[in-house]
Amino acid sequence: MALKKSELYSSLWQSCDALRGGMDASQYKDYVLVLLFIKYVSDKYAGKPYQPLTIPRGASFADMVALKGKSDIGDQINKKIIAPLVDKNSQLSLSDFPDFNDAAKLGTGKEMVERLTELVAIFENKALDFSKNRADGDDILGDAYEYLMQHFATESGKSKGQFYTPAEVSRVIAATLGIATAPTTHQTTVYDPTCGSGSLLLKVAAAASTKLALYGQEKDAATSGLARMNMILHDQPTAEIKQGNTLADPKFRDGKTGNESLKVFDYVVANPPFSDKRWSTGIDPLHDPWQRFEGFGVPPAKQGDYAYLLHIVRSLKSTGRAACILPHGVLFRGNAEADIRRALIRKGYIEAIIGLPANLFYGTGIPACIVVIDKSHAVERVAAGTGIFMIDASQAFMKDGPKNRLRERDIHRIVDTFQRRQDVPRYARQVSLRDIEKNEQNLNLPRYIDSQMPEDREDIEGHLRGGIPETDVTAADSLVSRYWAVCPQLERTLFRPNRPGFVDLAVDKVAIKSTIHGHPEFVGFIARMNAHFAEWRDTQAQALKALRPNMPEVKPGRVIAELSEDLLGHYLDQPLIDAYAVYQHLMDYWAQTMQDDCYAIAADGWKAQTYRVIETNKKGKQKDKGWACDLVPKPLIVARYFAKEQAALQALQVKLEGVSAALAELEEEHSGEDAAFHGFDRINVATVKDRLREIEGEVKAEIKAAKSGKSGKALTATNGNAGEPVAEERLVLLDWLKLAVEESALRKRVREADAALDAAAYAKYPKLTEVEVQALVVDDKWLATLDAAVHGEMDRLSQRLAARVKELAERYEAPLPQLSECVADLEARVNLHLERMGFAWK
Repeated sequence: MALKKSELYSSLWQSCDALRGGMDASQYKDYVLVLLFIKYVSDKYAGKPYQPLTIPRGASFADMVALKGKSDIGDQINKKIIAPLVDKNSQLSLSDFPDFNDAAKLGTGKEMVERLTELVAIFENKALDFSKNRADGDDILGDAYEYLMQHFATESGKSKGQFYTPAEVSRVIAATLGIATAPTTHQTTVYDPTCGSGSLLLKVAAAASTKLALYGQEKDAATSGLARMNMILHDQPTAEIKQGNTLADPKFRDGKTGNESLKVFDYVVANPPFSDKRWSTGIDPLHDPWQRFEGFGVPPAKQGDYAYLLHIVRSLKSTGRAACILPHGVLFRGNAEADIRRALIRKGYIEAIIGLPANLFYGTGIPACIVVIDKSHAVERVAAGTGIFMIDASQAFMKDGPKNRLRERDIHRIVDTFQRRQDVPRYARQVSLRDIEKNEQNLNLPRYIDSQMPEDREDIEGHLRGGIPETDVTAADSLVSRYWAVCPQLERTLFRPNRPGFVDLAVDKVAIKSTIHGHPEFVGFIARMNAHFAEWRDTQAQALKALRPNMPEVKPGRVIAELSEDLLGHYLDQPLIDAYAVYQHLMDYWAQTMQDDCYAIAADGWKAQTYRVIETNKKGKQKDKGWACDLVPKPLIVARYFAKEQAALQALQVKLEGVSAALAELEEEHSGEDAAFHGFDRINVATVKDRLREIEGEVKAEIKAAKSGKSGKALTATNGNAGEPVAEERLVLLDWLKLAVEESALRKRVREADAALDAAAYAKYPKLTEVEVQALVVDDKWLATLDAAVHGEMDRLSQRLAARVKELAERYEAPLPQLSECVADLEARVNLHLERMGFAWK
């Protein structure tokens, strides 16, 4: 069975995090990621000639497993595993690896042995055979490495999480470079001067149609080691990652010693440390040997943002493109930075600026932007005065724990808008060089784009005289006017004229929603949208059912790319509905379920394989919790093949719920003081029967007493007189017993019916044909889920319209004269009450 990406990621993180103890996440990550790396390269390359890495005999992950439980396990990992790996592979360095014998971090004696033993055991899991879990180009393990780095970055806190650039931002940068459609070759160079763990470089490489030559430099030794491992895990073993201070000691140079210059690249990307206060350490900016500041000026001593940007500009070929993440301050700060900004603008180097939401990055919460540099068309931009394309995407994000995150829809909208150079109100515009000059080269985005939604204004006349302002209903920027383009008669049905400039609600407030849903135009619109989805669904169903293992078309990454682009394009020109919202539903479902299904199909084909669900408790005992099938869950089988049996089971369950409710109601009704169940510690069949026997005994004793001439309180009980307490108690207990017996019988029938249905469903799996599995997965699972999500968007359209119409009606339904009359009436009634009480109010 194929390894599920989602399960791999979550299980690795949970296991590793549980063993972290009190160690700082920024340190613990080094141990976890190194073990993941050694496991991967051992599975992938051990014992195989002509591989990117050589795994020496005795230095594989299997040899590390043999060290478990040994008193010197940490020292042995250092000497027998890591040292030989570094010795045989020039691209690795001892500084890339943490010390596995560090007592300060891992503890001493037994504590260190147990922690390392358990950590190794996590990756010993047979399901983690990385040599067999790569779906033809879709990198599960490399993505797992990224996943762990993201979580460690989240846990590491401010300043310690800067080694990782969020994947969503990296994808935006890759798209803005245009590398996906560029005619790249193996000689095309990409450089990151502050590469961290290499995630940004890798996202750019993944977007290209060919292999690229990757170069990166990172100041921190441990982080540069992570980057080297990350390159290998993502099948980029030839990437050059060097350690050192990029500004003081750039490692990539051309020319001979004494006559060197900075190496120049086709593409440069970077996420440098924001506002680096120590950027000039080790260099003399006024006499920079690499001429990075000539023609621009020297950045301020305590603000290093432009130092990194000018390094990027200098490292770029005359035909090159670059994208750099910088804090918003670089767009508007004055003095030396204003001079540098002015020079960059006048040279035409800045092609675009993309404003991002605040709190996206792990090292800081301040808002940032992407500055896109393009040297190849700089002269044309200056000559034409076209200026800079600006996007303000600061309002589009979702909360994800303590950070904000770009959604798939946000990424796609940024990229689409950038590629089309599309002016979008409150979002994007092409700002001419003349406008920028008018603002004295201040590039602060709010000067050019007002991204705030228009204020919902209150109309004074409407409050004084009544009536809904017509502008709230028909103005182009109103929240409901776009509906009238699709349903013009609906507007006339919901509103009627009041006086010039004002309208009234034409239906009762409680009927707004039903009026919208029942209106022929809206019904027709929903029908057209249903047919629109059905058209896309029928086309895609055929394509999805044609997927086969070991075919290029079945690569999960390719499947979702083609499917999502087709869905987005299908809805882009449709009225009312947000195409990017529909796209997001697909991408969410892909992340939750569909990608795991596609990986299973890529590995095993259209096979609905069941497996036992075994749970292990803390004591190590295993318990069989039944069976499951990930590709075709049981409810799909039941719904398609055993609908009658399911309906019968549900009818029994409804009947059981009714009996259980009656039983609970009876207990509640008779649980008070002196009631039938008062004094019961537990109410069950045994205790109720015991009480009935006690009552019978009391009755017999009373009868005997009566025969001897004594009066008995319980005598009437034998005659069934419900007016007496004992008789009433007896009847209540008998009713409870009857319901309890009925409930028990129904529970048994429900269990038997459920077991029979479970057995029938389980027996159906081996009989399923490939065509049946395809229908279950594609039609009943994937497309049915998307159908429901799109219908949800339709429902939200009607709900938003109904809510806004109701809001406007309620806002102006009580004008000032009416409120004054109401106040006067209430005042008169209060005065009358006071007068009756003998109090005169004047």
